[in-house]
Amino acid sequence: MHDTNEHTRSYFAATANWQTDYPRLLGEHSCDVAIVGAGFTGVSTALYLAEWGYDVALIEANRVGWGASGRNGGQLIDGFVDVNKIERRLGADAAEVAYQIGIECRDIVIQRIEKYSIDCDLRFGYLDLALQEKEIDYFRAEIKRKQERNYPHKMELVAREDMHSVIGSDIYVGGLINHGNGHLHPLNLCIAEARAAEQNDAKIFEQSPVTSIHHGACPRVETEHGVMHAEKVVLAGNAYLGKTEPKLYGAVIPAGSYIIATEPLAPELAKELLPQDMATCDQRVGLDYFRLSADKRLLFGGLCNYLGRDPKDITATLRPKMLKVFPQLENTRIDYEWGGNIAISINRIPQFGRIKNNTYYAQGYSGHGVAPTHIAGRILADVIAGDSARFDVFERVRHLKIPGGKWFANPTLALGMLYFRLKEVLQ
Repeated sequence: MHDTNEHTRSYFAATANWQTDYPRLLGEHSCDVAIVGAGFTGVSTALYLAEWGYDVALIEANRVGWGASGRNGGQLIDGFVDVNKIERRLGADAAEVAYQIGIECRDIVIQRIEKYSIDCDLRFGYLDLALQEKEIDYFRAEIKRKQERNYPHKMELVAREDMHSVIGSDIYVGGLINHGNGHLHPLNLCIAEARAAEQNDAKIFEQSPVTSIHHGACPRVETEHGVMHAEKVVLAGNAYLGKTEPKLYGAVIPAGSYIIATEPLAPELAKELLPQDMATCDQRVGLDYFRLSADKRLLFGGLCNYLGRDPKDITATLRPKMLKVFPQLENTRIDYEWGGNIAISINRIPQFGRIKNNTYYAQGYSGHGVAPTHIAGRILADVIAGDSARFDVFERVRHLKIPGGKWFANPTLALGMLYFRLKEVLQ
């Protein structure tokens, strides 16, 4: 499904505003900063550095936005990490840094869209859905926690009797609206940001898988047909970095994530399903998430495979889950199905680090990456420019690496997720 070096046959690839066709890396070149991977992390880093006058080379194995950045559900959600986790590990000061980063990550996306007039179907409004009453209690506590930190966006609880004002389904007992979050077309955003980096004189190379990275005083990034000499290197391959950098192999676990898209819905049906055009998700470990596209299709995700194997039939697996939420779609055609890998950190905290003092990386957003990847790009650009304060906070986090690579790590993670799902059912 994701073995080709062209985009997967997703709704987002079919409706992309541009088809990228950057050259391969051929021959020997040099730059200030070589960035491996042209997803959101790499593109965001490249754009910042290019804006600041650095000579940047962005090297992509496939196409810009080919991985999770261009295939995800397009949910724009603030928050970078569970602040309580950071406080337990690193203390109150680090927790405050994490909280502020969580606010800033969403703002960066909005600012980029405005600055570069990016057409990516941005809509505001995000609805967290509750299937159990205890989740309503969690929503109340979440509002209180955020109010105590002067959270800048309006939030409101939706009572059970008012749920049809936000969703045309009877299975939820309540909801929490965040008016600052929302949804967008992720591939159009990623490609537009790459184009903006190019306008700021960044060099972009596609179809150029990195075969090796040589560290030292002057790092060297090699592909099959080219070499890039750089003063500094950024590794932004995330779930698809593989064995390119042996020191990071096994640090994150690739897990498959999948989505279906219906045919365009009649206006009255689209309005019935999601009257306020908000993005949504429930609170389960194996959550459902869904929203309307700009042309009023329902995009529905709710399948994450931790075993490293794609399902034989994505639609056959996801459609029953969609119909449980929206039985009124029984006779609706599915036009697209797609998937690919996301990178899971065992502790669900994004990983930052450096290798040999001049190679930096960020990875492991664990399914929550659209906004966090953008602040990761800023943090990586900052450390390259000499400001390591925020980078140093997250580099201090200790991360568990499961030995044995994906052949052992993926089944281990799958067993862990099965435990939590069974726990949900039994409760």
